[in-house]
Amino acid sequence: MRRKIPGTDVLIAFETAARHLSFTRAAAELSLTQSAVCRQIAGLEQYLGVPLFNRIKKRISLTDAGQQYAKQIREDLARLERDTLSVMAHQGSGGVLELAVIPTFATRWLIPRLGEFNAQHPEVTLNLTTRAEPFMFTDTPFDAAIHFGDPIWPGAVAEYLFGEEIVPVCSPKLLEQEKLPLDPHDLKRFTLLHQSARPDAWHQWFDMVHIADINAMRGPRYELFSMLVEAARASLGVALVPRFFVLNELSSGELVVPCTHPMKSERGYYLVYPERKSTSVALQTFMQWLLDRAQRYRADTPCVG
Repeated sequence: MRRKIPGTDVLIAFETAARHLSFTRAAAELSLTQSAVCRQIAGLEQYLGVPLFNRIKKRISLTDAGQQYAKQIREDLARLERDTLSVMAHQGSGGVLELAVIPTFATRWLIPRLGEFNAQHPEVTLNLTTRAEPFMFTDTPFDAAIHFGDPIWPGAVAEYLFGEEIVPVCSPKLLEQEKLPLDPHDLKRFTLLHQSARPDAWHQWFDMVHIADINAMRGPRYELFSMLVEAARASLGVALVPRFFVLNELSSGELVVPCTHPMKSERGYYLVYPERKSTSVALQTFMQWLLDRAQRYRADTPCVG
């Protein structure tokens, strides 16, 4: 039975016109005449039985149906292009894995180790996109994600990677008149830097060292740990960060640990993926490598568990 799907050239013309809100600019991008684009759009509206654009004098705007259809078609065309490029790139072997990953984890832990993965598995292309918050796999193009928190993700399998040890860090310039290590009470005199997704981190740390007479919520907040690290390097205050995010800065002396009171997080890093992707060769290849690499990391760094 013939599928009720408009031709891709028509859908591309519609998506381009919807993106520009202009038939003229769509025609220029597609190297077509304006009349050709107008005919394609009119034919699509006739085929669907609904208007996609409001036409008021020389201006156009999307109808409600047009807005919804444009969003879906844009995603479908992008997915079709990715699949096509994947086949072209791998000539039928290997595959492409779309991975959502926490930004600082990607730059500080995963990417520095990907050379090993690429050398062992050149047939797999790993595309990384940063996502800080959980999402529904059904609404995105991702095959898997690296997630920090609890092993709970609706409709997904969670594979434990490792935990983390949280430490206070700051620039040595901030402590030029101080004798290290500081007593935890001494941190009352410094600005506390927070990561937005973990607003209670300093409160938990002060609870751990049995200090209650302090406003642990004071101080500026930064969206990403990478921003928090840069703020600490710039002597803006003292930050709480996972130790493995700042190994290079601690080694070089750009950052120091003012108080020797690390806090082990109760949560951890997980590779999560939808059950329907469990047979993906590219995912299985990457997962086996990642779990092995995480196990080696845990063995080398007992504090992360």
